[in-house]
Amino acid sequence: MQILLVDDEIEMADPLSRLLMREGYVVDVAHDGREGALLVEQNRYDLLILDWMLPHESGLDLCQRLRSRGDTTPVLFLTAKDTIDDRVQGLDAGADDYLIKPFELRELLARVRALLRRPATLESAPDLRLRVDDLELDSQNQIAYRKGRAIELSEKESQLLEYFMRQPNQLLAHDQIFQHLWSDGEKPMSNALAAQIRLLRRKIESEGEPPLISTVYGKGYRFGGGE
Repeated sequence: MQILLVDDEIEMADPLSRLLMREGYVVDVAHDGREGALLVEQNRYDLLILDWMLPHESGLDLCQRLRSRGDTTPVLFLTAKDTIDDRVQGLDAGADDYLIKPFELRELLARVRALLRRPATLESAPDLRLRVDDLELDSQNQIAYRKGRAIELSEKESQLLEYFMRQPNQLLAHDQIFQHLWSDGEKPMSNALAAQIRLLRRKIESEGEPPLISTVYGKGYRFGGGE
């Protein structure tokens, strides 16, 4: 597997490249966006790891340019930008994943392995996002979108919403949902499911928006019907 790492901080790029090579990857390193773009033109890479802020051409601009011409090489952003708006901007530019500095090296390696396992085809992209009514979920990055606003989700909220969205307009019993969210080894409070539902509703159902989660009293919940 061949990786291109583009980062202008030499004190970060050098140890990262050595770490990746010790894991068995072939790594090219560039220290500015223009050099990175030239290497992309000259070589075929299985993964691009891009710093956001780069001299000459930002990682964001480089990613957008690649996507505009149909290049589906997986892109992992490394950046100190950590607001939800920054994350949304990076993902909308075509990034596949986003890692905020400082980060644990083992998390970086895990994300690299995950991206290299993913088929790099545009045809697979629709499966990465779910849409029901006017709500869209990017479960990979735990972000939902509704009426132009981005909604950051916790891991459990994202799992719950994905479970709902894969079975729209169906009655899902309390036990079904509970077993999906918590493994046998976990021992949540008896009201844990109701609490998760309340938290999720607050995020995806703003004032004036049609409700998406309906309670079927004594039985469970049904998702959908927001438009």
